[in-house]
Amino acid sequence: MDSVRAPRAYRVLGSTRDGASGEVPSRRGAAGDGAAGSQRPHQRRRNAPVEGHAAGDRCAAGARCRGSDGSAGRESSPGQAGRSQDIRPPAALRPRRSSQAAPRPDRARDPVSDPATNDLVHPVARTVLPDGRVLEFDFPGLEIGVAEYDEGPTGCTVFHLPKVASLAIDVRGGSPGVNGQHLDAINAICFAGGSLYGLEASTGVAAELFKIRGYSTKWIDIALVSGAIIFDYGTRANAIYPDKELGRAAVRAMRQGRFPLGARGAGRSATASHGTGAELAGQGGAYRESGQTKILAFVVVNAYGCLVDRSGKIVRGRPAPPVQGRTPRAGNTTLSLVVTNQKLDRLQLQSVGRQVHASMGRGIQPFHARWDGDVNYMVSTQEVTNDDLDEVTLGELASEAMWDAILASYDLATS
Repeated sequence: MDSVRAPRAYRVLGSTRDGASGEVPSRRGAAGDGAAGSQRPHQRRRNAPVEGHAAGDRCAAGARCRGSDGSAGRESSPGQAGRSQDIRPPAALRPRRSSQAAPRPDRARDPVSDPATNDLVHPVARTVLPDGRVLEFDFPGLEIGVAEYDEGPTGCTVFHLPKVASLAIDVRGGSPGVNGQHLDAINAICFAGGSLYGLEASTGVAAELFKIRGYSTKWIDIALVSGAIIFDYGTRANAIYPDKELGRAAVRAMRQGRFPLGARGAGRSATASHGTGAELAGQGGAYRESGQTKILAFVVVNAYGCLVDRSGKIVRGRPAPPVQGRTPRAGNTTLSLVVTNQKLDRLQLQSVGRQVHASMGRGIQPFHARWDGDVNYMVSTQEVTNDDLDEVTLGELASEAMWDAILASYDLATS
């Protein structure tokens, strides 16, 4: 016998559909219901009373309904009896602590009294330098260019090797500023003043070499350039720095066999010692030969320490009293470069570079201080083999040349 199934009722938006007859009662109310009768349940104003629902009942949406008198559908707790149903304004927020905290005395800086900047002054590069002390040397393939802004005064010094040379960089001190530190081969090195802003000069060196190479984009024609800087704002009250144009000017001024000594190039406003003991220093150089091996040492002295000669006498800079607070009022850095034509493998190059860098503590005391950013470049053009000169002895010769370069970095007529 066939079973008879009861009619199924479907709830559609609050109405029922008779599964047997298919009749769908009208969703609209009877005539005279007004606007409320034409409003769909899901369109009703929130918390609007639903006809036929008692206060406290839950409707299909899951919200408690209000009674027909508009009262809330929940019981009042004993503590809420008689309490006004009006919404109270939120409590006043606590005043926020100002983010403009007063500067700490030990971090305060003197304001720049002279508004001179590269953008306002448009400094002019000078590459023809006045007569002065010059190191002359015989090292084919090495070109040196110097350019300065008298408006600073500040400047940059460029060392160019047209043929790619091997490189090892040793960075010490607490505040270095260097780019291209990852390189193990090099075409040009740019020393500059201007603190970190002076690294822009190295981009000018790369741009001018790009031009010299006919704007070739071949992989083997890309110029490998590294730059390192000193903080030279301690002796001047402006914001002039070695920029891209100065770097390009230094490349255009490159020549072989001559290196200006003293307050020239990157060492134009460099000093030895710090605080009240600071005295003008500059850049120095020295040359050594042993058989076929050639050794050149260059340095830009802007040291926290004083310069000391081989007798132990302080010859530049004066010992200064302890700096009050945690940060001195000026930054310091010594940049150095050793170039040799003797063949050295990667490990030997790093070893000799560290040996020379450590030896510089004899001529600069103290050295590698927290406020120094000392960087040493060790470069080999890989041209000659000298079985009579092992790497340690080569390091000794280079270290002595570097001490001579340190002592040649300052002019007796300046202070």
